[in-house]
Amino acid sequence: MGLIALTAPTAVPAAHDKPSEAAELAGQIAMHRSRAWHWQRVLGMRRTPTDFAERTTTSVEALRALRARWRTRAIDVRSQAKRPPHRAAWSCIQRHEGRWNDPGAPYYGGLQMDITFQRRYGRYLLRRKGTANRWTRLEQMWTAEKALRAGRGFYPWPVAASRCGLI
Repeated sequence: MGLIALTAPTAVPAAHDKPSEAAELAGQIAMHRSRAWHWQRVLGMRRTPTDFAERTTTSVEALRALRARWRTRAIDVRSQAKRPPHRAAWSCIQRHEGRWNDPGAPYYGGLQMDITFQRRYGRYLLRRKGTANRWTRLEQMWTAEKALRAGRGFYPWPVAASRCGLI
């Protein structure tokens, strides 16, 4: 008698198990929109409005075009974020204040922001990421930019700003 090998049938994924191209595009659109909106909030810009067309559109071509627009928007705003107007000033202040990831309460991050300052100028980041020591350098700089634009100048950092020749 011969041996009969019993093997489990090879699993072949059904067509419905694989995400459709439209679903993948919708996910990519959501990711790019989220990135664009994040940096727009950090920079103090208005969020780009949307009608969430990817939720109802099934046209792959329309979804590809929408993905391209959101991707471009996300790249553009991230590019803007990389160039804070007073980057050199914030870098100088940070050299006198502490490490960018400094967790030492009551002052956090490289620009030594207290909780009141973070609530006032970085509320979104404080809610989303916690204290400033968990924010990126750019997020900390843009939060400080908001304070500067609000009329605070460089006075929240009197010693460091003085050493940097800013006040």
